[in-house]
Amino acid sequence: MKVAILSGSVYGSAEDVARHAERQLKAAGFDAWHDPRAQLPQVLEFAPEALLVVTSTTGMGELPDSFVPLYSAIREQFPAWHGLPGGVIALGDASYGDTFCGGGELVRELFAELGVREVQEMLRIDGSETVTPEVDAEPWLARFAEILRG
Repeated sequence: MKVAILSGSVYGSAEDVARHAERQLKAAGFDAWHDPRAQLPQVLEFAPEALLVVTSTTGMGELPDSFVPLYSAIREQFPAWHGLPGGVIALGDASYGDTFCGGGELVRELFAELGVREVQEMLRIDGSETVTPEVDAEPWLARFAEILRG
């Protein structure tokens, strides 16, 4: 199964988690692909059979600037991803209260618009509580792989 991993990062942590996810999914036998500077034509060329988005959140609960162009292109072009399995890993800082992991919530809304099926609850990683977000994501990623295998 081909899994496209899309990422948006402010300080690099989400990109680290995405790279780690790519390695973990490849080790689990998936054809995983991640390019932190991916544009929609590259994603479409890969022809994903599942989607994983790893994103951090800005202080206002928004997506990082690095992810906005891809997110906007997906919203505008509305690729035929209806029914694809997907998952979201969101990084944030819980001290921001209501906007904690807001970037991930925006991705979940996009998934709903596209008809992408979230196969498990979004993973929220609190940057103020961890120094190893990629390690914190491992159990979630293992479960994601199990679900994708069916």
